[in-house]
Amino acid sequence: MNPGQAPARVREKRMTQPTPSTPDRRTVLRGVAAAGAVGAAGVALSACSKASYGGEKAAGDQAGAKGPVTVGKAPTVAVGAGKVFDDSRVVVTQPTKDVYKAFDARCPHQGCLVNKVEQGVIKCPCHGSQFSVTDGSVIRGPAASGLPELPAKVVDGDIVVG
Repeated sequence: MNPGQAPARVREKRMTQPTPSTPDRRTVLRGVAAAGAVGAAGVALSACSKASYGGEKAAGDQAGAKGPVTVGKAPTVAVGAGKVFDDSRVVVTQPTKDVYKAFDARCPHQGCLVNKVEQGVIKCPCHGSQFSVTDGSVIRGPAASGLPELPAKVVDGDIVVG
């Protein structure tokens, strides 16, 4: 620019700004990310539901609370193992020969029924808690307390709880 000359006109390029009814790309991406986070949280919460693990939440009284109940036959429970009696909500174990233990089959973590006994361990399908066949104590959480023990005896080959 020479002294005394007027400055050359500079053509201004106008950028179009989004209108309030048209979100810009960043706003759209934020919305998608937020929706994804909400969806992921919903999936995570549903993963704890009984349907996703095959577990069943049990309500009501403990087995034997209203008096002794026959839950099954003694020969069905092997030494060092156990069996879950779903109808009675009881798991019966035989830690040593002719010693039978009965426990409430509802996991103290969130009330799901334990569903199997393997290698000396009572297992809950909902969140993976594990309990001892000997005394029902916690071997692995998230359960903070063991399975409540119930009185059990064998009468004429039948396991009676309560």
